[in-house]
Amino acid sequence: MTDGARSATPPGLTPREVATHCPYCALQCGMTLREDDAGVTVLPRQFPTNRGGLCQKGWTAAELLDHPERLTTPLVRDPATGALLPASWDTALERVVAGIRAVQDDAGRDAVAVFGGGGLTNEKAYALGKFARIGLRTRHIDYNGRFCMSSAAAAGMRAFGIDRGLPFPLADLGRADTLLLVGANPAETMPPLVRWLTEQRRNGGQLIVVDPRVTATARQADLHLQPLPGTDLAVANALLHIALTEGWVDRAYVADRTSGFDAVRRGVAAWWPARAEQLSGVPVADLEATARALGTGGRVIILTARGAEQHAKGVDTVTGYVNLALALGLPGRDGSGYGCLTGQGNGQGGREHGQKADQLPGYRRIDDPAAREHVAGVWGVPADELPGPGVPAYQLLDSLGTPGGPRALLVFGSNPVVSAPRAARIEGRLRDLDLLVVADLLLSETAALADVVLPTAQWAEEDGTMTNLEGRVLRRRALRPPPPGVRTDLAIIADLAARLATAETPATQPPAARPPGTEPTSTGPAGTRPEAVAAARFPAAPAAVFAELRRASAGGAADYAGISWDRIDANDGVYWPCPTEDGPDTPRLFADRFATPDGRARFHAVDHRPAAEEVCATYPLHFTTGRVLAQYQSGTQTRRVAALRRAAPEAFVELHPDLATRLGIDDGDPVRVTSRRGEFSAPARLSAGIRPDTVFAPFHYAGAGRANSVTNDAVDPISGMPEFKICAVRVEKA
Repeated sequence: MTDGARSATPPGLTPREVATHCPYCALQCGMTLREDDAGVTVLPRQFPTNRGGLCQKGWTAAELLDHPERLTTPLVRDPATGALLPASWDTALERVVAGIRAVQDDAGRDAVAVFGGGGLTNEKAYALGKFARIGLRTRHIDYNGRFCMSSAAAAGMRAFGIDRGLPFPLADLGRADTLLLVGANPAETMPPLVRWLTEQRRNGGQLIVVDPRVTATARQADLHLQPLPGTDLAVANALLHIALTEGWVDRAYVADRTSGFDAVRRGVAAWWPARAEQLSGVPVADLEATARALGTGGRVIILTARGAEQHAKGVDTVTGYVNLALALGLPGRDGSGYGCLTGQGNGQGGREHGQKADQLPGYRRIDDPAAREHVAGVWGVPADELPGPGVPAYQLLDSLGTPGGPRALLVFGSNPVVSAPRAARIEGRLRDLDLLVVADLLLSETAALADVVLPTAQWAEEDGTMTNLEGRVLRRRALRPPPPGVRTDLAIIADLAARLATAETPATQPPAARPPGTEPTSTGPAGTRPEAVAAARFPAAPAAVFAELRRASAGGAADYAGISWDRIDANDGVYWPCPTEDGPDTPRLFADRFATPDGRARFHAVDHRPAAEEVCATYPLHFTTGRVLAQYQSGTQTRRVAALRRAAPEAFVELHPDLATRLGIDDGDPVRVTSRRGEFSAPARLSAGIRPDTVFAPFHYAGAGRANSVTNDAVDPISGMPEFKICAVRVEKA
């Protein structure tokens, strides 16, 4: 057993096991947790996505359950000393409510904002969106998933009328004759998925990877295209140009199942391979070999990920690969298709049920009158009381504390001090707030700035559902209750909603009846139970929340109405859409039609444009970010796991040896990376697997090694995705 797979528990405990899922990436590997006198042990479990395999992060996940740095009591900042001090839940929550009241009384409802996370369960994501809209009545809510998969979501919506990362089961990857991965490195980001890549190649399939670095995934590929960061769209258009020239376009499919192809055909006519080579650096021969493998393969799958998305033209870049897939007739064809590898644990479900600024549950648009009527009916409020659309994540964060911007922020499941682009600027914005509230299990870099910190339950201490990268809704099961002093996010949301409702309710009004499964969370002044007032609207029990989510999503694009916990348990998960309990779910989309009004997929003509920031004499190098195997996201959890910390203890700057020689840098030397927005420092790591004009650093680290101190905050105009993957920097020996 890897270090960290056990945690201390009281002696004499009756052994208990529960089947659940890993708390990290969107693969959501099945695992079994066993608790006995020796502690909590992670055991493998046969589940369709991972077939018993786990990565190092999964094996060590239980170490955090009893971590010595775990928060077990609320913290409130002392205005006199500035220190965060332990407080009771009543004191902490009343501080939050008083701060919200003061800000909204002075500056209006929208002066309070909410920032969520792609790791929250479906129930928590739903409750958080509902709390923002009818508890706080603010339009300002978004989440860190905007930094993860928003460009692919927007591209999928405009092409297919629906956004589901993989519109087919993961097992299809193992049967593909040709598999193209664009900007994806699953060997480090979701290692158990590599089993499907290995199976694909063992079956005689060809794996092609597009990535500026020779990653662990690229090393397994039959062909690796190594473009300049920011030129993936030029590569996509050149591949479609070749397919047209060679006659590999499925013209019958295009005519019968799509619209808009003529404009795309005219646009890619200008992208002859030599032009794409000059721009991207990918040789013509490699472009032609890739197009041939895609155009002549029997079962062909194209997958994109963050490398293609995290650009100010991310939606257009993903659309370029969607156009290629549609022209080849892949989506909806058995064993073929286009998909996107979702990153965060509930990155799929987290964006379906109301955390996004422009969405209501079921993937409904908040500016759609019919959607507003439906959801308002479920919530028991008039539709005209629901606020309108908010703004995307970076715009929201950058407006905090500014004139006319939100003056209070509630954060659940995110650490933007590390994860946001131009992070020093966002850190400053957070410091400018009148009130910052963070709910977390550890004192993250963002929580350390908060006025109030609320300790929350972990993945093994609460029930709920997650939706993995296939659109498969899964059950997360509690092994044990949270420690004394710790509450679930749902209980916190319910209590805050109740206290806010009490502030607006006449004292003579009797409390509302409590629905089954909603337990009291606190006692307010004079022995009253303020949480009872809003209990009917904000239950704290996950099962009750999921039952309401089903009703709210019914008829939407992401329809969960027919998904029950019992059905999930009986079937290794249920794929949405699933409108009825006695009807089928949908493992594969697009077999007969697309989710557009006329049933046709839509081409969109897209053209390459330069990065938002180009290199110059002062900043002559391209900088790109990514992940490493042993760390996850902002590192709040994984940087505290001993085995993972040993495996990847600090940030680094990857440079080509030729570049290092020119700069007088040796392997291991401390170097400083500087952009127009800031700088960070880390040891140099020399690698011939990166382009000589490009440097790379992982973004998991805080402090002096925070890579997002230099990244560009330019955003995609459609998705709001920041340009994490390319900016101009200079590198010097520190």
